[in-house]
Amino acid sequence: MSLPLPTTARVLKHTRTIQVQFFYRNDGLWDIDAHFTDVKTHDLLLTSVVIPAKRPVHNLWLRLTINAQGTVVDAYVAFDDVPFEGYCERIHSRYRQLIGLNVLHHFRHGLHERFKDVNGCTHMNELAEAIPSVAMQVFVFGEEEARAKAAFQKAEDRPFHLDQCHCMDTAGPAVKRFYPVWSIKSETAK
Repeated sequence: MSLPLPTTARVLKHTRTIQVQFFYRNDGLWDIDAHFTDVKTHDLLLTSVVIPAKRPVHNLWLRLTINAQGTVVDAYVAFDDVPFEGYCERIHSRYRQLIGLNVLHHFRHGLHERFKDVNGCTHMNELAEAIPSVAMQVFVFGEEEARAKAAFQKAEDRPFHLDQCHCMDTAGPAVKRFYPVWSIKSETAK
């Protein structure tokens, strides 16, 4: 079901795009390439700077290299377009502090701990926050090869995504149907 058609005329003013791609590398590691853009349909006046319409206000890149357990082993950021050129991008090397975090376990907590307030870039943080949920799509719902290489969960372990969403409620019908072993109703019936 898509959104209903608008009932009144409207004019597009701003588009934010976040794209995250996962690549399996020949050396057994993974690259996560994430891209963030903000684009206005009109000229934007910021103090004494004018950003022309359709030129990105933000055009940011993040690459994390992770191992099969989801631990970040390398991090690189790039600020191609920023509203305050010469200032926004000065923080790029600080994002090496992502190394050691795990995209599958408490990544957002570690991100906020390291890059809170003036210690980080609001938009780079927002881009990085998208990575854990995409990682779940790759490692949980990906190819069998990806699942085998992502050794963060053994086959006999309770799936970590249960009780993390209304659909995956262990007392609900979806878990009863798709994960009957882990359904609360199945446990109480035993």
